[in-house]
Parts: sequence; C-alpha cells; structure tokens
Amino acid sequence: MHSPQPSRQKLRVVVTRRLPEAVETRMKELFDVVLRDEDSRMSRDDLAAAMRGADVLVPTVTDQIDANMLAQAGERLKLIANYGAGVDHIDVHSARQRGVLVTNTPGVVTEDTADMVMALILGVTRRIPEGMAEMQAGRWAGWAPTSHLGGRVGGRRLGILGMGRIGQAVARRANAFGMQVHYHNRRRLRPEVEEELQATYWESLDQMLARMDIISVNAPHTPSTFHLLNARRLKLLKPTAVVVNTSRGEVIDENALTRMLRAGEIAGAGLDVFEHGHEINPRLRELPNVVLLPHMGSATVEGRAEMGEKVIINIKTFADGHRPPDLVVPSML
Repeated sequence: MHSPQPSRQKLRVVVTRRLPEAVETRMKELFDVVLRDEDSRMSRDDLAAAMRGADVLVPTVTDQIDANMLAQAGERLKLIANYGAGVDHIDVHSARQRGVLVTNTPGVVTEDTADMVMALILGVTRRIPEGMAEMQAGRWAGWAPTSHLGGRVGGRRLGILGMGRIGQAVARRANAFGMQVHYHNRRRLRPEVEEELQATYWESLDQMLARMDIISVNAPHTPSTFHLLNARRLKLLKPTAVVVNTSRGEVIDENALTRMLRAGEIAGAGLDVFEHGHEINPRLRELPNVVLLPHMGSATVEGRAEMGEKVIINIKTFADGHRPPDLVVPSML
C-alpha cells in the first residue's frame, strides 16, 4: 500500500492520446492533467518525456512501454493507468520492480467485441464486402439465383480459442445463431458454465482446429500465445474453414495465413487486428475472401466512455491511498 497524495496537491496525469471529450473534461476536474491537442501516436522521446513529468501515465495500446522506456521514467511515475483491457504493450514485470503499478479496463469491451466477432463471421461467410463493392462500383445487374452465394452460419461448428469474458460472450451469440460451440482454453470451464454455453471443450487445440468450420481467436497476446496459430496449425484447418481474429494480431502467423488464403487452403478470414500493428501485409488487401477492419472491435461511443470511467476510478482510488480495483499483477499474465 502506498501513501495517499496530500489532498491539496492534485496528481499530475499525462494522457498519451485524445480521449472522448467527457472523459477528458472529468479528468481535468479531478487531476492536474496534461491532454493532447492532436490525436497522433507519441514518439518514443515524447513518451519518455511524458513519463518523467507524470505521477500517472494514461497510455493506450499504441504506446510501447518496455523496460528501457521505464528506466527513463525516473522516480516520479507511480501508476500506469492503461486506457484499454490488453496490457501486452506494457512490461508489467519491469514496472512492478520499479514500484510502478499498472491498471487496465477489463470487462468494458466484452459485448462490443463479441458483436464484432459475429459481424466478421457474417461478413466473410455471407460475402457482404463483395456485395457492397459491387453496389458501390455500379456493377449490379439485378438478382440472379446463383450469384453472391455465401454459406449459412446455422449448424456450423465454431471453435473459440480463448474462453474468457469475450469468448463466452461470443458463445452466447453463436448459440442464438444456431451454431455448434466448441472451445480450447488454458483452463476448462466449470461444468455449469459449459452447460449454459452449450460448449464442448477440447484439451487438444490441434484436434479442435481440424474439425471446425469457423475459428474465433479471443486469446490475449502473451509469450505462450505468440503465433499459437502458426503455419503447422493453420494447415490442420479444413479448406472450407474461416478464421476470425478480434484479439491480438500476434496470435496468428500472418504471413502463413496470407499464403494459405491466396492458395485457397483456407476459405476466408475476418481480421480486426494485425501482427504488425497498422502495417498490414499488402497481399491480404487484395483478397476478396478477407474482411479487414481497423481495430474497431471495441469502438463504440458507450464502450470508450466506460473505459474512461474505469481509468478515472483507478487513478482516484490510487490517489486516495487504496488498491486500484483493476490492478494488473504479473500472475494474471
């Protein structure tokens, strides 16, 4: 437990990106906050300078805070209150060794991300972007019995890789669409949860992959999940299978996925995240059976506001001398 800040002295909070107006205004009321005028990614030098002048840093997924960056922070920084649930861009172990706490915003993005999983599944299997492109280009010549044929999602086997909050929310939606839900997870769910979700557990990821029609990646990026779907595992998929990823791009070997999509060894993919951030394999863009989105999984007005509220609560609780409710500890990773 740390000592609370003197009540007359507001914590100096530095925010690395533009946040929703209501969130920024509330922060201004509560803290001595430094906001951005432009919504661009900070350079490493600017980020290091921000960390040196802050009691609390509010970064996002676009800010890489590694051990080297933390070493430049100095003694003033005591809390990194991340705006987002994922913390793989922050070296939590190094932060804790330096006495810096890390918090995140879990649970807020669950429903929105699960909605996007279903949108991508439908987008790929029902060929929605192809239809939109034809309409926008003015090429549609009218209805025909054999044109734009996609596949029905009802009855298909959905394999969920990672059965945390978001994976379970995806399972509930998939049940409503009449899909058969399967999953692989580090830990098996309790029997009553499996029954509620009508989900079949696979201890072997390889065995599950070989039997699914659609794979939804809902696992965080950790050292153990890097390229979990590597070339060998992707080759286990049926040629009619579809891969959807709304979690972290690093979980899939993007080059191997691209090669197999181009070769027709995988039927399609819906990707909201990419292995190298916003630098996307250009060959992926050329494929009609691939839906690409710019990391929109949690992009709702409501979700972004709730994320901001969680950040504020974490900072305020810390300022009052208490353990922040969304403290990230290394054992969670």
